[in-house]
Amino acid sequence: MRHGNQGRRFNRTASHRKAMFANMAQALITHEQIVTTLPKAKDLRPVVEKLVTLGKRGDLHARRQAIAQIRSIDVVKKLFEVLAPRYKERNGGYTRVLKAGFRYGDNAPLAVIEFVDRDVDAKGKADLERHAEQMKNAPAEEAA
Repeated sequence: MRHGNQGRRFNRTASHRKAMFANMAQALITHEQIVTTLPKAKDLRPVVEKLVTLGKRGDLHARRQAIAQIRSIDVVKKLFEVLAPRYKERNGGYTRVLKAGFRYGDNAPLAVIEFVDRDVDAKGKADLERHAEQMKNAPAEEAA
């Protein structure tokens, strides 16, 4: 029996869950909106809210705690320099979860998790920049 154990297990080990939520938090901070299953979105919300609260604290120890959790210095930089100032007057409630129908194939309930007052242009921006960089370098590699 699982008395007193909060949180869903998602049929994963503890280390796998920790890594999954770290990756999902990293994607959410980067793109400011992601689509996932409803239970994962609901369990991701407190992880991201705590990271934004660390960003609002802004000191070196908070930055190191955030890096330890999501393992990407670039994402932590965005968290502390972009998101934390955006939400400095807001006391919690930085994200929202919207139901988005059901996935074709396994009929899993989908949800969109996004930041409140998000930057609409942030979604996919990093991917577009990376793709443009690859396309710029690709012709030079083929000629060589």
